[in-house]
Amino acid sequence: MKAVIIDDEQGGRETLRNFLNKYCEDIEIIGEADGVETGVALLSQADIKPDVVFLDIQLKDGLSFQILDELEHIGFEVIFATAFNHFAIKAFNYSAVGYLLKPIDPEELIGAVDRVRKGPKPHMKKRLEVLSNHFNNPNTFEKMSISAIDGIYFINIKDIVRCEGEDNYTHIHLNTGEKITVSKTIKEYEKLLTPINFYRVHKSHLVNLNYIVKFVKGEGGYLMMEDGISIEVSRRRRAAFMERLRNIQQ
Repeated sequence: MKAVIIDDEQGGRETLRNFLNKYCEDIEIIGEADGVETGVALLSQADIKPDVVFLDIQLKDGLSFQILDELEHIGFEVIFATAFNHFAIKAFNYSAVGYLLKPIDPEELIGAVDRVRKGPKPHMKKRLEVLSNHFNNPNTFEKMSISAIDGIYFINIKDIVRCEGEDNYTHIHLNTGEKITVSKTIKEYEKLLTPINFYRVHKSHLVNLNYIVKFVKGEGGYLMMEDGISIEVSRRRRAAFMERLRNIQQ
């Protein structure tokens, strides 16, 4: 596989280059750049056709998103190498774009390269738009991309009624009646969605609080959802869930 490295710190480029040479021997580095301007110039060359580009987000002359915006076609996978905080990780997960945290862990690098080695995922440009939107609007998560079994979906978060866990898979139910199956655990979606009005009421169910019609109290308490489904509220989660409902009412 052919790779390009774009990082404004020489030490960062050298570290990544050495790690790739040591741990990913089938990767050939065909070019390096240190900023937005030099990155655009490099990737615009007709003979530079990488399979993967490693990008630092914050460059000396701007954000690396500017490089990608300048390109007419993106025929490669992108892996961001960044020292950004927890918020950035959430943005990467929402957009299904690969990332590595600095300082780079060799095992994480191997895993990221292996995912690219399996073949490029479609809609790279669209996935990057979702990611860029989250960085430009840090307080608003409106859309997310989902790498499902049958393709990549781009959905509005407000359209998710509930998530249903089944072993290592999650079924995402939309208000259109559509169901998307993803090879991720429900715990991963709990981390992403709980801050934006979702609540995990059962080990197998994460619900959008906006779609609850009624909470039926009692020994076997359960929720009635707008899509007509009844969902049990587990005994050990019930007290915390009731507290969350009280906070909403206040």
